[in-house]
Amino acid sequence: MSVRSQSSEPSAAAPHRAGFACFVGRPNAGKSTLTNALVGQKVAITANQPQTTRHTVRGIVHREDAQLILVDTPGLHKPRTLLGERLNDVVRTTWAEVDVIGFCLPANEKIGPGDRFIAKELAGIRKTPKIAIVTKTDLVDSKTLAEQLIAIDQLGKELGFEWAEIVPVSAVGDKQVSLLADLLVPLLPEGPALYPEGDLTDEPEQVMIAELIREAALEGVRDELPHSIAVVVEEMLPREDRPADKPLLDIHANLFIERPSQKGIIIGPKGERLKKVGIKSRKQIEALLGTPVFLDLHVKVAKDWQRDPKQLRRLGF
Repeated sequence: MSVRSQSSEPSAAAPHRAGFACFVGRPNAGKSTLTNALVGQKVAITANQPQTTRHTVRGIVHREDAQLILVDTPGLHKPRTLLGERLNDVVRTTWAEVDVIGFCLPANEKIGPGDRFIAKELAGIRKTPKIAIVTKTDLVDSKTLAEQLIAIDQLGKELGFEWAEIVPVSAVGDKQVSLLADLLVPLLPEGPALYPEGDLTDEPEQVMIAELIREAALEGVRDELPHSIAVVVEEMLPREDRPADKPLLDIHANLFIERPSQKGIIIGPKGERLKKVGIKSRKQIEALLGTPVFLDLHVKVAKDWQRDPKQLRRLGF
């Protein structure tokens, strides 16, 4: 078993590499937080409610010796709805197309049926190298961590494959995050950069803005509406008649929920909740776009949208 800790230095004459890596794991295994830590900026939404990532958000890590493009997939899970099935299809398609797969397993939770379900699927993908990434190491002591590392090594053996690496990291404590990048890079194909320097994600701005609004809207109501919110940015237009040094971007977005009874939860007494959602997401959107924004939010009902193919399409799934 090869468990890595900080020490490896890339050699000076190494050829440039560029390619795709994806992080997989149960919902809430720390995939998005890890993506953000590696890229050094917020590109994937992170939340302590499982199933918040619905789009393949790519984060791009630029290094002198390599360009590592991170594909953040939704958590693979046993589907209960049509949306769930579509999300699982997205995951499997992604796995087949990347150069390396990072399987995220939290240090503070024993390997469970969900992890085995994913590991079995991974065992079927023969060609792609697989790294086991032990996340959230800041939450456990060294004895618990050691037990988890042994259990993960065992899991690969049971299913008949060898992990290319097993790496403990803490994205929150920024421990071994750069080492993880050092270990992913040699597994990428040689080649020039695939994206221009300075790009951090190829996710369309409207999708990222919708995700930021959705993240703010979920805050505080996760228990009541974990997956019932979809956000669609209807239009983004620069405000006319503004002086060049004081631009303003008008963004109109709709928050869709499944039932009329959920409307009150999102809007809150006297519209207070929706106002907070607007303030919080506007700040993050302004930071993302680097320009002042006027955000216009409306809450609409799209009955049982998670089970309706037509509505799923309309909402971008």
